[in-house]
Parts: sequence; structure tokens; C-alpha cells
Amino acid sequence: MIILLDAMGGDNAPDANIKGAVKAIKDIKAEVLLIGNKEIITKRIKELYGKDDIKQISERLSIYHTTETIEMEDTPTVAIKHKKDSSMVVGFNLLKEGKGDVFISAGNSGALLTGATLLVGRIKGIDRPALAGILPSYKSRLLLIDAGSNTNCKPINLLQFAQMSTIYLRNTFGMKNPAIGLLNIGTEETKGNELTRESYQLLKEKAEELNINFIGNVEGRDAFSGKVDAIVTDGFTGNVFLKTTEGLGKLVKRTLSEEMTKNIFRKICAIPSLPAIGKLKKAMDYKEYGGALFLGVKKPVVKAHGSSDEKLFEFTIKQAEKFVENKAVDKMIEEFEKVNAKKNKE
Repeated sequence: MIILLDAMGGDNAPDANIKGAVKAIKDIKAEVLLIGNKEIITKRIKELYGKDDIKQISERLSIYHTTETIEMEDTPTVAIKHKKDSSMVVGFNLLKEGKGDVFISAGNSGALLTGATLLVGRIKGIDRPALAGILPSYKSRLLLIDAGSNTNCKPINLLQFAQMSTIYLRNTFGMKNPAIGLLNIGTEETKGNELTRESYQLLKEKAEELNINFIGNVEGRDAFSGKVDAIVTDGFTGNVFLKTTEGLGKLVKRTLSEEMTKNIFRKICAIPSLPAIGKLKKAMDYKEYGGALFLGVKKPVVKAHGSSDEKLFEFTIKQAEKFVENKAVDKMIEEFEKVNAKKNKE
């Protein structure tokens, strides 16, 4: 297995990307191909590890040279079409050509969605691919879809997000009947804006036919209760929800740390609670959950946070290996082929 890593994408590139790959390589079986300017990457390898060649760190690490980088401020479609030797476009092409099994980037989200759609291609029957991010939940995990790739959606998009999340959770995490909720401002089916109201009715109508365990509207405060496995929403709302959750997690961790170490008495009193506090901190740390998989494209594409540090890259690389091993995309294609075949018969 070869994991393709955009070494030039993200706020902390290439250092965080390199460090994450070096840490992850110790715990995975796959090879990691860092895509980007070889001169820059090699120079940083020398400065960070005192090695002249990345192969001296691990035989399963290598570099694929590119001369361009898609910046965060670049217009997505223009960048994908004109920066053909960028680390992102080259990564997509290597994935499409079968020279890698999964592609990871922390770069421009719009460009990543555009490239995944135009260069890798959508799964037949899916109107729009969507970002599926994993968040902590009570004694479980929560899938958030869409986490930021489609800011304007139609009800059919949210229906397909529910389909994709059901297939993904069932096949990747072994959930037989994952509970799918629609993010809304109230639980009543009449609540929300036009999109959520129409989406509710469409999900209610099609749930049984598409084997979706639709549990209705879910308010933000109940999303982490452990009673819902996936939250479906448009990319604008989903991204706000995602970043608010991350911010809350940082607040909890920071407040706990400060309050526990204010004085010697609190430090002593906190000792018996350290295992539980450590578990809570880990659960609230979004970095533990890696990147978000683009569901709906023909090959595995993973979006890492733009502000990813070495820890988040490490976890994302490990997560990407599991995506490939679990054949998440292959199973998605199989399921939608069945749906398409059924539609054609009708």
C-alpha cells in the first residue's frame, strides 16, 4: 500500500507534514510518498533529522518532486486547471493512475473537492461528494457529513449524505443499523429552514427504501449523546458545527489544565483523578480522530485540517491506512451500483 501525502499543503507545511509522516511510519505497514518540492523537503529533512536522504529515516518513505503549490487563497477551479505540477494535482493524478492507494492533503479545501471531483471522479449515482469527519461522542464516535465541502445544498444532497454515511459506518465500523439524524434547531419536523424541512420529508419518505435508519431531527446539544451515529447537514452549517466543537474541546482541555495546576493543594488533590481527566482530554482532542474522508469519489481522498500539526498528520496517515484496508470506497461503489441497478429496473 502507498499513501500519497501532499507535503506542501497546510498552514504548517512542510515541517508538520514531514514530522507526521516520520512518526506514523513506525506504526504502519504502508509506504508514504511525500509529494512536493524535493529540494525544500530534503533541506528540512537535513535540518530536522540530520539526514541527507529521507530513505535514511525509513525505506518506506520517499519523495515525488513537484514544482508548484496550490495556496489557500487560490481560486479552486483555476488552481486545479493551471497548476498542473502542484503537489495536489500530481497527488490526484498518481491516485487516479493507481500509483497510490489514498491521497491526503491539508491544502485548499475547495481545490481538494474540485480536484477529487474532476480528476478522480464521482461514484456513479452521487450528485456531490462530501466531507465526512469523525468527532467524539458519548462512549462512541459521531460522523459529521457534510463537514465543509458543499456550502449550498439541495434535499437530494442531504439524502445522499445519509446514504453514504450509512454505508460507510456499516462497512467500516461494523455498525449494523447506524442512527442517522438531521441537524436542526428543533426536533419537530416542521422546524428549520426550507432546506431542512424538505430534507426531513425526503429522508422520511426514502429511509426504508434506502435502508437508512433515520431518527429525525437532532439538535446540536444532543449530537454527542451517543444516541446518534451520524449527523447530516449542509457544508456551511457542518463546518461551523465542526469548528465550534473543536474550539469547545480546546477550552475544556485548557481550563482543566489551568485549574488543576493553580496551586500545590489542587495538584495533590488532582492526582487520583488524573486517569479520568486524561481520558476526557483525549476524547475532547479532535487531533485523535485524524482527517475527514471525501465520501462519494472513486478513490480514497482524505482532507486533513488546514492547521494540522505533526500529531494530526500522524493520526491522519494511520487513519488513511485503515480506510484502504477496510475498502471503504470499494464498498461504497458496490452499494451505489446496487441502488443504480434497482432504479434502472424500475
